Amino acid sequence: MGMQTLQIPLLFIGGGNMAHAIIDGAQRAGGLDPKRVAVLDPSADRRSLFEISFDDPGQGVAWLKGEDLRGCGIVLAVKPQMLGDATGALRGLLADAGLSPLVISILAGTKSERISDAMGEGARVVRVMPNTPASVGLGMSAIAGSGSSTDGDVEIAKTLMGGVGETVEIDESMMDAFTAVAGSGPAYVFYLVEAMTKAAVSLGFDAKLARRIVEQTVIGSSELLKVSDEDAAELRSRVTSKNGTTYAATTTMDERGVMDAIVAALTAARDRGVELGRET
Repeated sequence: MGMQTLQIPLLFIGGGNMAHAIIDGAQRAGGLDPKRVAVLDPSADRRSLFEISFDDPGQGVAWLKGEDLRGCGIVLAVKPQMLGDATGALRGLLADAGLSPLVISILAGTKSERISDAMGEGARVVRVMPNTPASVGLGMSAIAGSGSSTDGDVEIAKTLMGGVGETVEIDESMMDAFTAVAGSGPAYVFYLVEAMTKAAVSLGFDAKLARRIVEQTVIGSSELLKVSDEDAAELRSRVTSKNGTTYAATTTMDERGVMDAIVAALTAARDRGVELGRET
């Protein structure tokens, strides 16, 4: 069953991998009309991936204006350091066109106040933090409204991101913490897979077979966790017999402080996010 289709035109600023994943996922889920979404990107190669695309900000704003619907939306999907370059021309063009858009930002670590300053008076800012599994429709995205946005704006962001996975609504003050847990989270899983694969090779498996064994184990465990009513700790205890093989492994991890190290690692990631936010 498809989701409700967004009724406002959306102009994506930036046509990179995440923008492509969001547009493709939302369209496949029925949340986005292909005729109501356009992409602004200087790269001809990137523009070729989208049905409607522009390389000139004026063309993009004219397209928004020409849609003649209630409101419009802009999705900022550029690198955080490109914010000024990406919005410099847009700000005046939007004002001249009389548009006060919803602005959905997926810029990591960039606060809503900075987005508002860049986009101009009237912009209604909603921050979104997706993670890379969005590219396969299994993302975990946080959505945070701001002082300039409405509940309806947040719902639009939820509909858009719902096409590429799950969404949670959080306060913007928790965005750095979310980034540390879910934004960077796939890297922690890959780190575990890397370590398990290295261990499998050291135990005698060739590299190709080790990769196959470890990857399927992680994928299968993730699916079991998803469908089970039990949490990770309970599922782990069911696999861990007293003085058995799993017990030998987890006890060794506990002795090495692995769980405390993970907590410390995520805290460090959160703290670095706060620092980066101050620097931008």
